[in-house]
Amino acid sequence: MEILTFDKLPEAISKLLEKVNHIEALLAGQQQQQPGQDDLFTITQAAKFLNLAVPTLYSKVSRKEIPVNKQGKRLYFYKSELEEWIKRGRKHTFSELRENIQLPRKNFSSRRK
Repeated sequence: MEILTFDKLPEAISKLLEKVNHIEALLAGQQQQQPGQDDLFTITQAAKFLNLAVPTLYSKVSRKEIPVNKQGKRLYFYKSELEEWIKRGRKHTFSELRENIQLPRKNFSSRRK
């Protein structure tokens, strides 16, 4: 680390301000991206986002299969909740299932003759 003297103080402050401005710009960019995660969808927008027909989405709502918010007679869906719902529906591979339940692997080389 460089030793600061009184003569180098203005230059050091200038560099520090540049770095702070750069950090602020990066943080401002992140804040603009995050609000998009909580977009609020109507039933039509949610159906389009999920690539489902509106009646199909209504039936999923009535069977309580999908996260929904109701205000009066209107249904609203948060994009982040829909994305999470999609992720929860992921099917595990055989190897993932084996790891989760820790099945012993069969050793086929030690078969009886």
